[in-house]
Amino acid sequence: MHWSMVGWSHHHTPLDVREKLAFSTEQVVDALQKFCRQFPETEAVLLSTCNRVELYCASAKADMLPDSAALGDFVTAYHSVQFDEVSQQLTATSGPDTLKHLFMVAASLDSMIVGEAQILSQVKSAYELACQGETASTLMHRAFQRATVVARRVANETEIHRRRISVPSVAVSEIAADFFEHFDDKRILLIGAGDMGMETLRYLVDAGAKSIRIVNRNQVRAAALAEQFNAEVKPWEQLDQCLAESDLVVSTTSATEPIMSLQRFKAIRNQRGSRAVLILDLAVPRDFETAIGELSDVYLYSVDDLQQVCDRNIKARQSEWPKAEQIVDAEIGKFLSESVHRSSGPTIKKLREQAEEVKREEFERLLSKLQSRGVDAQTVKEIDIAFGRLVNKILHPPLTALRENSDSTHHASMIDALRKLFQIND
Repeated sequence: MHWSMVGWSHHHTPLDVREKLAFSTEQVVDALQKFCRQFPETEAVLLSTCNRVELYCASAKADMLPDSAALGDFVTAYHSVQFDEVSQQLTATSGPDTLKHLFMVAASLDSMIVGEAQILSQVKSAYELACQGETASTLMHRAFQRATVVARRVANETEIHRRRISVPSVAVSEIAADFFEHFDDKRILLIGAGDMGMETLRYLVDAGAKSIRIVNRNQVRAAALAEQFNAEVKPWEQLDQCLAESDLVVSTTSATEPIMSLQRFKAIRNQRGSRAVLILDLAVPRDFETAIGELSDVYLYSVDDLQQVCDRNIKARQSEWPKAEQIVDAEIGKFLSESVHRSSGPTIKKLREQAEEVKREEFERLLSKLQSRGVDAQTVKEIDIAFGRLVNKILHPPLTALRENSDSTHHASMIDALRKLFQIND
């Protein structure tokens, strides 16, 4: 089995080039069909995301596997891009290095943000498209199924996926979740209706939040966001009242000055009684004056506070990276060993069949002589067993050598030698 991969990723390729080489779902299907016609004895899977475009190939015959230049030219030609213009940014792998790259990608160890969860589903989707188009067969089945196993092991056996590293995810999972035991009975106020607010709401809803209000100067945008999250829209003029009634406040406006001063908030505080409030000020510049956080019943976190947690979690993920790579390397070793056994299986089976055939012919020749001399059935049975043991002892050394060298680079040459010595033909 022989493997190769060519691709352009965020590591070496700028966004404008990746955009030129990107494939839509429809284009992936079409490109794979064209690839199959051009290289009929090569399996292929095409992975295209915002951060990478990669073509994975496999063939049972080394001379049927296109080289990196041919594969790169195929990808670029599909988009009418000159290969020479982007060849310097090309990443190309072959053999076990291709498998390691695939496993690293699936486990999110090669991502722009290590540990991001989306890439595994993208890898699975690319594989499923290849299966539907029948450009992925036995070799790709094994590789991509094992890639999923590797990704799950990394997720379960390391902390890489458990550390949040975006400001909204940290705000909810590591700040708000520590402050509140649950969210289903908490009154939540979102100030602003931009992308940061939308992402934060998504995490809050996933955590069980039900009572959500949105206050935004642009009512149309607030209404669209409210519909998406089953929230209630309140006019901007009711901001103070909403603040007084809320347990958790998330503020994400684009105002150039704070929208809430200490003096104004103290007036709101008098309406709240003694209830504490958690304020996640995710706006830049800040929406709430820093002095508000000094009040005894107010817990105010800014983007800088949350970014420190993000940075700490990023370092924690990076510290887990060697452990994750060990899992990848171990799985590659297992995969290659299993692949070797599969590839040598037909040869070993043929060798045993030939040996059994020789044994059968010689035993039958001897049997006719033994029967003419009146040899009893028990003796004939013992001779048959002895012939079987003889065959097994003759085959034992070469088969043991194959097994002991299953992870060696010499294994393929040993198989070839075995076929020649014993004249094994397909």
